[in-house]
Order: sequence, then C-alpha cells, then structure tokens
Amino acid sequence: MNASKASRLYILDTNVLLHDPKCLYEFKEQDITIPMTVLEELDDIKDRKKHVSQEARHAIRSIDDILSTATNPEQITKGVRILLPGKDRDEKLGRLSIFPDHELTTRAGFLPDERNKDNKIINCALHLQATFPHRQVVLVTKDINMRLKAMGAGLKRVEDYRTDQLVSDVELLPTGYTCLETPFWEQVEHVESFQRDGKTYHKVSRALLPNTWMNEYLYDSTQDFAARTVAIDETSVTLLDLGYQHLMDQCCWGISPINIQQAFAMQSMLDQDLDLSIFLGSAGSGKTLIALACALEMVIEQGQYNKIIVTRSTPPVAEDIGFLPGTEEEKMTPWMSAISDNLEAMHEQDERPQSSVKYALEKANLQFKSLNFIRGRSIQKAVVLIDESQNLTPQQLKTIITRCGKGTKIICMGNLAQIDSNYLTPLTSGLTYIVERFRDFEGSASVHFEGVFRSRLAEYAEEHL
Repeated sequence: MNASKASRLYILDTNVLLHDPKCLYEFKEQDITIPMTVLEELDDIKDRKKHVSQEARHAIRSIDDILSTATNPEQITKGVRILLPGKDRDEKLGRLSIFPDHELTTRAGFLPDERNKDNKIINCALHLQATFPHRQVVLVTKDINMRLKAMGAGLKRVEDYRTDQLVSDVELLPTGYTCLETPFWEQVEHVESFQRDGKTYHKVSRALLPNTWMNEYLYDSTQDFAARTVAIDETSVTLLDLGYQHLMDQCCWGISPINIQQAFAMQSMLDQDLDLSIFLGSAGSGKTLIALACALEMVIEQGQYNKIIVTRSTPPVAEDIGFLPGTEEEKMTPWMSAISDNLEAMHEQDERPQSSVKYALEKANLQFKSLNFIRGRSIQKAVVLIDESQNLTPQQLKTIITRCGKGTKIICMGNLAQIDSNYLTPLTSGLTYIVERFRDFEGSASVHFEGVFRSRLAEYAEEHL
C-alpha cells in the first residue's frame, strides 16, 4: 500500500458492506481497504438464498466498479482512486485497496484461530496499525462483539457505521400522534374553518402547533377533539377534523378500535388520501388484526381495491421455501399463520367459522407472496400488507414500495423489539428508515400502537421480560 495524503485508513467489515452497499462513497477523502476475508464472505453470501444475497451482489459490483480502472494487480493492492458514479464522477474521494490478509501469519499481538473470520479481519487491522503508525487506522463494523474483541486486542480505533442512521435512538422516532395537555379549543384564538368533499378542516396559527408534522394525529384529554395535520406552511397549520368519538365508533369487518391509537390506525387505512400506513407496536397490540380487518372491509364491502397481497420477511428468506411442497402460496403458508390466526379470531363467533374464513379468503382474493417474487412486479388496485417489516433492510422495503402502482395502498407492520436478522438493529431496520424518510410525505402516516390486548399473560410478559 503506497503513501497517501489521507490521514485515515478505514478497514470495512462484511456487515458494513451488506448494510449499505454504497458505503464506499461515504468516507470522503479518506482511504478504504477491504481484507480478502471480507471478499470471501461476500462471495459465500451472494450465492446463498439469504435475504442479504442481493446486498452482497450489489457490494461486489460497487467494489468492481471502482477497481476496474486498475491496470495491474499491484495497483489494487496499493489503492485505486474512488470516483463517484454518474454526474459527480469528477469529484475524487480517497483510495480503495484489497489487503491480502491471507498472507499474514500468527504472531505476537495477533488473535489466535486463523479459521475465525472475525479474527482474520481484526489481525489485518492490527497489522496495518503497526505498519502505518503515522496514520489513524479505523476498523468499521456493525458487530458489537467484534468491536469489543478488536479493542481488547489493542486496536486503537473501532467504530460503528452510522452514516445512513437517521435517528440516534429508537425512542426519538415519532409516535405518529400527540396528546395535547390543554384542551385544544381553549388554546385557539383565531380559526378559519371550512368544508371540502364532506370533510371539515380548521386552519389555525402555526404558533399553536409549532412542532407538528404532516399527517400527525392530534387529540386532547377531553376526548372531544381529534384531528390530523394535512397542510403546513410558514404561518398556518390546516387540520382535518376527525372527531374523537367518531374515530372510536369506526367498525371494519366486525372489529372496532379498543384505544385511540388503533382508531388512528384505522383512519389512516380507510383514508383514500393516504397511500402508506406504518404500524409499530409490541406483540399483541393489534397491528395485524386492525390492518387485516380494514383491508377486508375496503376490498369486500367497499370495493375500493381488487385484492389483498400479504408478504413478510421469511428469515432465512426462501432458504427453506423451495423445499416445501405445493405452489408459492402453499409454501408461504407456514410464515403466514399470523394472518390465518387473525382471520379465525374475527370469525370465531360465527356459526361456521371455517366457512367464514374460506369466504373471506376467496372474496378478498387474498394472496400470500414471497418477497423474492415481488421484484419486477407492478401491483395495481391492491392492499399490500407487509408483516414483520422490522426484519427488512431499507433496500428491501424500497423494492416493495416502488412496486406499488396507482390505486394501491401499502401497510408496513412491525415490532422493533423483535428483529431476527443478524444484520439489522432497531436503528438500522428498514422500518425505522421509512418512518423517518416518509415523515414529511403528504401520502403517509405512522402510528405507534400502545397496550397489549392479546391476553393478560402476553401483557405481563411484554412488561416484565
């Protein structure tokens, strides 16, 4: 590796490249090196039927795009100038190199067990730290245990990759609603009320609600006022009057809201002006039940949509699905039991529950789809339910959302406390990502569900375990 003007040298772990395949362009004028072990891991992952295989292929292509300008192998070892793709290609960044860490031998100061890939990457960083004492060598990894091992082994700088992290704490995510401590109408000095398309709107001063955002739900303790912010400008905020009691009286497919958060969720689904609804909440808070009830109401009773498409992360995605018998939908059945359970719960009081469930499935044209088969489609006039979306990467959620054509509504549901992916945390989950990214979009609303209504056992477990 040749001398460089860059003061830092970043060594990237595999999970960083999987988390953000475009990360190579995020280190500005500083240099980057990728150990050979990382390339081997990417090569292993790209051919597996895992939910990060696409990200692995994307990362490999990004590395190839940069290194393709090299004229000989020595240049790749020394470092190739990183050029931004597209229009900004003239802006030069640092250099990217591949480090042949397989040539390193175990020596004093190195971690033992060369078969452990994490140890190989840490040893690579330790070697470079000793080789370039004048430079700041930084290992970047999203693996907490690997960061601890690296520091324990004597590496001076170890960092998490936070460039694309939109919030520093999940607690800072918007709940989607605000309870006003003072009764709303007692605070209002001047209001301009008007009606449009049978709905009542109130235009009030921006100073009254300085921190509100698009499609935030508002209510007060009087249980009289409830509204949604539908327009914001420099001087005023326009609210859609919803009526607290009217929200609580909603009923879809025999299901009514238990609390105001479920009522807000129902309103967001039934409102034709909203294309995306995001439901977060603990297990048993009613996310799937509310979403499914509203979807059945809109498809069967109101005829606003032609079908319901249900999909979810199936960790490991498609690794086992091919070995299950039957069609795509039959293969997906084990992972879609949450939908089946909720359908059965809705009809348990019917004279013939199984017949009612079968009728709902057929009449609503309810389809279970694997994420692998969503790509490339254009979904029209459908309600798309994405369950367990906390296990999806930002890129995977983007893939699904961009499939939705005109007249399609999408609902993302998830619980950030139940992430199954080895490559995601609550802060880097695609669910967190879209809550923040769509915060100012006029066609989306998010609601954080409160309470656990599945059973008193589930409620106690949620609080105490």
